[in-house]
Amino acid sequence: SNTVAVILFFLLMSVVGLLEAMQITFFAVAKLKKSERGNAPFAMKTCEILFRGDGHNLPGFMIGRQLCVVSCFFIIARVTSLHVEPGFGNNIFGVSDSAQTFFNTGLLGTIVTTILGSITWQLVASAFPLAFLSNPLVYFFLRICLFLEATGVASGAWVLAAIHKHVAGFQRDEVYIGTADEQE
Repeated sequence: SNTVAVILFFLLMSVVGLLEAMQITFFAVAKLKKSERGNAPFAMKTCEILFRGDGHNLPGFMIGRQLCVVSCFFIIARVTSLHVEPGFGNNIFGVSDSAQTFFNTGLLGTIVTTILGSITWQLVASAFPLAFLSNPLVYFFLRICLFLEATGVASGAWVLAAIHKHVAGFQRDEVYIGTADEQE
């Protein structure tokens, strides 16, 4: 039904937006000293999980995040796709047949999704990373993304990354610039 489609659209756009904001937030706080990451309980819990151990949780989050985003985008694309036959006078908003053919491709939904579901949230997160970090939903979705990565569905990404690292001679940033706590 249309009601379910609208609810799914806004719910999944919010999930995609939050995941996009989390990506920006996590990279922003990775550059901060531990003492500058805030003292809100969920901010501290999130950072503890994100930066624990040998640093695989941040890239692990990125893989799990991508799986979530792609899944949400497939459903959003289905909800926003149009199937109006041009040439019979049923075009939405009375647009021309060529415009209706464009609308039927799903590209309009892609543009709306990119602006509302990605870019807007990223801009807000870049301005307020600590506020996003303190949100309990961030902690919840971090756990979901790390779980998805741990299932091994996208394990090939780790293999490709290791090959690329070896071929290009990449090293961790800490080798070149030190940790955030070491910088002054």
